[in-house]
Amino acid sequence: MKSLKSGKGISASVENITPSGIWIFVNGKEYFLNYDQYPYFRDQTLKSIQNVKLLHGFHLHWPDLDVDLEIDNLENPEKYPLISKVTKRTTVRRKLKKVKQH
Repeated sequence: MKSLKSGKGISASVENITPSGIWIFVNGKEYFLNYDQYPYFRDQTLKSIQNVKLLHGFHLHWPDLDVDLEIDNLENPEKYPLISKVTKRTTVRRKLKKVKQH
């Protein structure tokens, strides 16, 4: 897998974006976030998905998407049974609302 974002000292990076989800590499471990469980990554730009920050060693933050996940959510999904209700329609409504506000 070719890295989309590389460099020394990076503790969180997006390694691959596929039609079914994204692969991220965090502190030596690789995680797959599928779009069914993490729909807020679907239909986003490469740049916004790749812009991920690791905060406090356990908190992933995508500032361009306003998405926050803890590593524990990825390692122990059974502890977090709620799945996002974000849909494509919701995303479109948010974009339209922003356009109307400006």
